[in-house]
Amino acid sequence: MDISNNSGKIIGALLMGAAIGGVLGILFAPDKGSKTRRRIIGNAEDITDAMQDKFNEFLDEIKEEVEAVKLKAEIFIGDGTPKNHKLK
Repeated sequence: MDISNNSGKIIGALLMGAAIGGVLGILFAPDKGSKTRRRIIGNAEDITDAMQDKFNEFLDEIKEEVEAVKLKAEIFIGDGTPKNHKLK
């Protein structure tokens, strides 16, 4: 999970940099205000979609980790039960 956490941070930083660059590029472009606002809104929607996708990927990774921990716990409990009965 450590590697995926680092890659998630990198992707998040790239998305944020792209968003900031896109907004600055639009703001300094010689267009009408209404056209500029439409571009900003379009970029914001794209960024929102990308962030939602990244969040969903993160949730999927968490679900996988939880399932792996549950499986390990079941195996641990299963292995420990016979030993516990021997001690009694």
